Amino acid sequence: RVPVRVKHRIGIDGMESYEELCHFVDTVSRAGCEHFIVHARIAVLGGLSPKQNREIPPLKYDVVHGLKRDFPDLAFTINGGILDLGTAKEQLESMDGVMIGRAAYHEPWNVLADADHLIYGEEDAPKTRQDIVNRMVPFIQKNLEDGVPLNSMTRHMLGLFHGCNGGRAFRRHLSENVRQGTGVEVLLEAVEKVPLEIRLGQVEDNPVHGRQAASGSYSP
Repeated sequence: RVPVRVKHRIGIDGMESYEELCHFVDTVSRAGCEHFIVHARIAVLGGLSPKQNREIPPLKYDVVHGLKRDFPDLAFTINGGILDLGTAKEQLESMDGVMIGRAAYHEPWNVLADADHLIYGEEDAPKTRQDIVNRMVPFIQKNLEDGVPLNSMTRHMLGLFHGCNGGRAFRRHLSENVRQGTGVEVLLEAVEKVPLEIRLGQVEDNPVHGRQAASGSYSP
């Protein structure tokens, strides 16, 4: 049997009661699902766009916490409005996992740089953006040999230098030069567009999110 996870909201307009939510979780769990990823907002199906639905309905983390309390044998990952590892660690005190979505994807270094150490306790975590690139090179090379397109890997690195001097040139070089038949050298060329002191962490990060001490999903 293949394990199934269900990602859902805490309700929709017109079906927002906790009782209805519990009925949904109970019904799905009886079919064999043991892990629920719950966005702590309702979805307003009439009148709000997908983007607005990610921002306008209020977050209700207590509702998701209630599901974990009332269904202790099921696993629950909380999602919605979680932008940094500090908030993630707080949520992990009562939840089985935390999902950080677009924030982690668009600013992977600022949001996730300390995740391996702070969440999983690893001592050999990358210390700089250059460390990330160095570790990605053999991974990319192996997957290229296995037939994985380069773009399938480098497109997830576009935000690595978000907000940094040279970050835009890095993204442009990858976007314009990754094509059929190109190899890891394109990534190495793109990295050279970023000043060495930034790659090695010798200057201050952009403070927009600034690697807030403690994007995907954590389940330690």
